Amino acid sequence: MAQTLEDKLDAMLADNINHPAHYTYGSIEVIDVIEGLGLPYHLGNAVKYIARAGHKDPAKTTEDLRKAVWYLNRYIDLLEKDKKQEAAT
Repeated sequence: MAQTLEDKLDAMLADNINHPAHYTYGSIEVIDVIEGLGLPYHLGNAVKYIARAGHKDPAKTTEDLRKAVWYLNRYIDLLEKDKKQEAAT
């Protein structure tokens, strides 16, 4: 039975939601790496932006890498703040 255009569109949209190509390389999906390592939110987002840099939109490679750095800096700031609070108690 031939697929209708609507069936093909639904399949394509499902792939973009469940398994976006810019987060999948070979058999490894970025979400599996993040969950497998048990990364906290900030580090998981940094990994996500590093992994997709140049894949989702090659024109935004630098922007994706800057976003990764932003999340890393934010996480470092949180760790330093926690360390100062622990030292004060």
